[in-house]
Amino acid sequence: MEQIRAKKSLGQNFLKSKAALLAMVRAGEISAQDTVLEIGPGQGALTEKILETGARVIAIEKDDRLIELLEEKFIEQKKSGQFTLIHGDILETDLAKLGFKNEQFKLIANIPYYITGLIFRKFLEGALQPEKIVIMVQKEIADRIIARDSKESLLSLSVKAYGEPKKILKVEKEHFSPKPKVDSAILLIDHISKDFFTEMSEKDFFELIKAGFAHKRKVLIANLKGFHGKNSDELKKIFDQLSLSEKSRSEDLTLADWKNLGKLITASTQK
Repeated sequence: MEQIRAKKSLGQNFLKSKAALLAMVRAGEISAQDTVLEIGPGQGALTEKILETGARVIAIEKDDRLIELLEEKFIEQKKSGQFTLIHGDILETDLAKLGFKNEQFKLIANIPYYITGLIFRKFLEGALQPEKIVIMVQKEIADRIIARDSKESLLSLSVKAYGEPKKILKVEKEHFSPKPKVDSAILLIDHISKDFFTEMSEKDFFELIKAGFAHKRKVLIANLKGFHGKNSDELKKIFDQLSLSEKSRSEDLTLADWKNLGKLITASTQK
């Protein structure tokens, strides 16, 4: 079968490592009962491993050069209905129209890294959340999300508010074609839901953490001064209630700390 060169404009880096492909499938705990959404199947290396589990695969591929190759490679699975290939851009695709239902599918993909943030936004903040997400990301991004150094960030908190992230495996740059400039990692986001927002809206939470991280060199109280009309003394009382140091920086607070902080700030504002 003809090999197609990766297209730089689409951020394509085809994964060659069998161990990494199998690790992605294992992390997704894929079974024959599952529906899997794959973004950018490329030449079908990951697709093949997913199909071997018996799961139904719906793949969305933007590169028109790969459509014929994929349809030919998986002609039998396409005939049986196990494999569906859609030529399109995942960021512009209405998943509801394709029959996807909330928390009733798994997202498994080796995505172009330049759309990582947009993928998180679509599948975590959106109305249709997958049961699990297993994606290849830059190693640095995976380390930031799991807060390997115990320092949280806007990115890590934004992901953890919706699910539980775990780095599954480091994948060195040599395992891709063409070879990227950085190492990668398989990231699992499990137990995805919006349960975190039962007592605090998504809007209020993101406004709070964005204000908190506005100036990284400042202590958190200084960043939050004026937020919901709060002055320094009012914020110090709230920090004292939560046993937080007045010298705390945004990166020092856990997700639970942020939730409690937001509840107290908004509750006192509403009085």
